[in-house]
Amino acid sequence: MKKTAFRILAKINKVIMPRFSQKDITRLSKFDQALVAYRYWVTINALD
Repeated sequence: MKKTAFRILAKINKVIMPRFSQKDITRLSKFDQALVAYRYWVTINALD
């Protein structure tokens, strides 16, 4: 159940949220860094 919820969140994030792969993470604002951390957390939990 938990894994399914994170997979759904990961798909939603992929569609809605901006991508930061081409940007330097250290130069992002604190809000953008929080978005990167959130996407990372969701992705790791979806893959477990």
